[in-house]
Amino acid sequence: MSVVAAIPQSAERAAPKNIGDRALRIVLKAAALAIVLLVLAMAFEMVRTSVPSMRTFGWSFLVTSTWDPVAERFGAIPFVYGTLVSSFLALLIAVPLGLGAAIYLAELAPARIRPPIAFLVELVAAVPSVIYGLWGIFVLAPLLRTWVQPALGKTLGYLPLFQGPPYGVGMLAAGIILAIMVVPYITAVSREVLLAVPNTQREAALALGATRWETTRIAVLRYGRSGLVGAILLGLGRALGETMAVTMVIGNRPEVAISLFAPGYTMASVIANEFTEATSEIYLSALIEIGLLLFVLTIVVNALARLLVWSVGGPVKTVRE
Repeated sequence: MSVVAAIPQSAERAAPKNIGDRALRIVLKAAALAIVLLVLAMAFEMVRTSVPSMRTFGWSFLVTSTWDPVAERFGAIPFVYGTLVSSFLALLIAVPLGLGAAIYLAELAPARIRPPIAFLVELVAAVPSVIYGLWGIFVLAPLLRTWVQPALGKTLGYLPLFQGPPYGVGMLAAGIILAIMVVPYITAVSREVLLAVPNTQREAALALGATRWETTRIAVLRYGRSGLVGAILLGLGRALGETMAVTMVIGNRPEVAISLFAPGYTMASVIANEFTEATSEIYLSALIEIGLLLFVLTIVVNALARLLVWSVGGPVKTVRE
């Protein structure tokens, strides 16, 4: 009888716990759903506010280079061009540095110095972008104007990329600033991907007589290449959306110029600079449509990066288990 009587008592004791679990599950689902709804609400509001610009300019907005607020003629090409060129220039500089640092920290560095260096790398990622912008104005731009750009003009001036007067500020300065800001992200994510590679991969390569570099190149990098590409794309997403630092060093001139010495403009910079000056409805709508383009581009790049990083999620889970 005591055992039979104990069963209802245990069920009664478990009932409050089950109610608490259900409540917690509902709250967490609501929080996750709220984030999704917030993103959808942002997209809906930007689309709704961009309708006047879409109706007025149509698809020509994406292929026109004129940006004249007085005549209310707007085209997004200079800003799309500036965003893509500065971001890809940043990746051109940051990818070798970031991957090299990640390989060193994950494969070659002594165990005692790995944690402090990894901490410093993550600390660099936490520096506010305005600090990078100030450093770019007072240190990088004078250095480029006085030394780097004149030297590039003399040695590589026959190429269109290195022609024109050395302003200091411009596309090259923006690319370098973005590269400095992107390196910590690429390094941190790439390091985690490399650490997720099972040790059996390394041991098998070493057992077959491979050198340390051959083991890293064949057994480690090849195994985690999709995750490394995802890390690079995450860095690209960071570069695409950067505003303040780029605004301070890119020159902010809405034109399409081949030379890296020439000033440029990005989608984030034009929104930050001209949003308060948009007095007419069509002007404001054009700026918001540029924001919508940047929103879509960033989501696509980050989604692709996440998919690539998750593709090595299986090995990560197996190793940790």
